[in-house]
Amino acid sequence: MSPTPVSLVVTDLDGTLWHTDDHVPAPVLAAFVELQQRGVPLLVATGRRLGSTRGPLAAHGLRAPMVVLNGALGVLPDGGRFHRATYPVDEATLVLDAFESVGLEPVVYVDHPTFEVVLGPSPSTNPAHAAALAPTARRGEPRDAVLSGSALGFSLIGVEHPVAVAAEAAIGDLGITHLDRSLDHPGMVSLTVAPRHRSKWDGVVAYCDLEGLDATRVLALGDGPNDVELLDGAAVRLVPEGSHPAALERADHIVGSARVGGWAQVLDHLG
Repeated sequence: MSPTPVSLVVTDLDGTLWHTDDHVPAPVLAAFVELQQRGVPLLVATGRRLGSTRGPLAAHGLRAPMVVLNGALGVLPDGGRFHRATYPVDEATLVLDAFESVGLEPVVYVDHPTFEVVLGPSPSTNPAHAAALAPTARRGEPRDAVLSGSALGFSLIGVEHPVAVAAEAAIGDLGITHLDRSLDHPGMVSLTVAPRHRSKWDGVVAYCDLEGLDATRVLALGDGPNDVELLDGAAVRLVPEGSHPAALERADHIVGSARVGGWAQVLDHLG
């Protein structure tokens, strides 16, 4: 009996589809397009915000629905929302208090028609990150964004390791923290914070519900600790070589690393 064909391919970006977003190997681009030509639905699921997801994809001529900020927001190619999971106000307030208790002012991510983030008077994120956010940022008080109920998550990008560790320790179990090496700021790290019990898989389920797809036949590709729930929910799990141990231990198949275009091997596992 031949394997049941997958209903949906869901892919992470950094370390999975690409190593860095300024270069995607030609076989990966070709496989991305071929999936869609075969009529296999494709969904991007990433920890990135909307702008830093849509921009690089478009630069490579790629187009797909997206789940961004580790499950906070689901966005169709035309900009329509199919999923939105804001941070509960009481929990978000405690997280902001935790950042402030160690003298830090985080970036606050929001879903708003005209801006994506709120930057306070003295953001603790890397100055280059703050500058990059400027076109999609509103200057204001982070606490006002939190109390409005519009917060989707928090971050410090490209900061010194002790700074991120202090923030992570202060937050504790108030949220799901991901502390990773910063791809855009060598020698630095990045910390993102999302609500407890929220993951990329939430956005996958919402998309399957929208499109009438079978969520029990999802193929997922991911490489990091923020992909664990995604991989756990998938029927077929592809993980690139060199991925985080938590992702590798869940792999059904190990594909080549993002550096060498291993993502293209997705075409071999569609059932």
